[in-house]
Amino acid sequence: MRSLRVLFAPDSFKGSLDSVEVAAALADGWRRARPDDELLFAPLADGGEGMLRAIAAAEPPGLAWRRARTTDPIGRPIEAAYLALHEGDRSVAIVELAAASGLSRLAPDERDALHAGTEGTGDLLLAALAAGYREVILGIGGSATTDGGSGILRRLGARFLDSAGDELPPGGGALARLSRLDLDGLDRRLGELRLTIASDVQNPLLGPTGAAAIYGPQKGAAAGDVARLDAALARLADLLEAAVGHPIRGVAGSGAAGGTAAGLLAIADRLASLTIRPGVELVMELAHFDDRLRDSSLVVTGEGRIDAQTAFGKTVLGAARRAREAGIPCLVVAGSIGPGATEAFGDLVVAIVPTVAAAITVAEAMAAGAGPIADAGERVARLVSLGGRLGA
Repeated sequence: MRSLRVLFAPDSFKGSLDSVEVAAALADGWRRARPDDELLFAPLADGGEGMLRAIAAAEPPGLAWRRARTTDPIGRPIEAAYLALHEGDRSVAIVELAAASGLSRLAPDERDALHAGTEGTGDLLLAALAAGYREVILGIGGSATTDGGSGILRRLGARFLDSAGDELPPGGGALARLSRLDLDGLDRRLGELRLTIASDVQNPLLGPTGAAAIYGPQKGAAAGDVARLDAALARLADLLEAAVGHPIRGVAGSGAAGGTAAGLLAIADRLASLTIRPGVELVMELAHFDDRLRDSSLVVTGEGRIDAQTAFGKTVLGAARRAREAGIPCLVVAGSIGPGATEAFGDLVVAIVPTVAAAITVAEAMAAGAGPIADAGERVARLVSLGGRLGA
């Protein structure tokens, strides 16, 4: 059979492997069955954890890692990385909220939805400003926080005061005591900042589909905590909207990253520009995905779970659409397949192939590492060979 040029463009398998590791595992398995194929790589991300590694893996010219001292979601000192990209006259810093304020920074028993804050991400933005960057891409997926972005705004110079005039402590829970909001001290350099938020979330800030209700439990919020956080975010929204003179709480996507998007939307008028874009589109651009796609024979994408939620803008759907536009067939590898998986893609993909070969728990699948993914890569390659022989 003729050799193929296969492009591996998966998302991460969250809790197990990032997209770079998934792509490598799929390729390892593929080589067992089809060693003569040319393998190309374009690991993807949606703005959450792994975005920086996915972009760096494409090795775009002018890319460099930068590091800064900051704090994790519960205030412990850490060092976190961001990317600097220089292309022609363009200089941009690429910051991942999860690098400082992400859920992966905490052990399961450390998750604290009421007190976790985004101050660490604010430190990273300040580091980028101090280094001279006036264009920043901020991926806001994977947060451990539900503080409405107040931690970021605090680091950028805002003040959140209680009725006694004292500064509130970090975290969304404390916002229930918010009495006065002072934005006058915001960093003047923000007026030169062009900020792009990478996010695929469309949830509003408040209510049954809001930041606290939908994402709070995975960050450690009990049922009572969810109600407290929603009320606290409503208090924040009241004062933010009064201060800036326009609605925020109902904006689609304002609930992203525990309301971080809402906090940043509130200061949009203080910035040179602010836009929100799907994370996968930004990563594809920065990683020059289309250049790798153009000469490919087949795209293999995938992520940890494929189900009806995939239809709402997940990374694998973006890859499948782009492949379809280029007239290239696409296969999907999934850690698990749930209801609505096939319908989510319609006729965009040839097949969805699970990584599991036997019934196991989610925890067991996540702990299994690269082995099952490599095995799935081999199975997919053998199916492609079979299809080729049947076609011939």
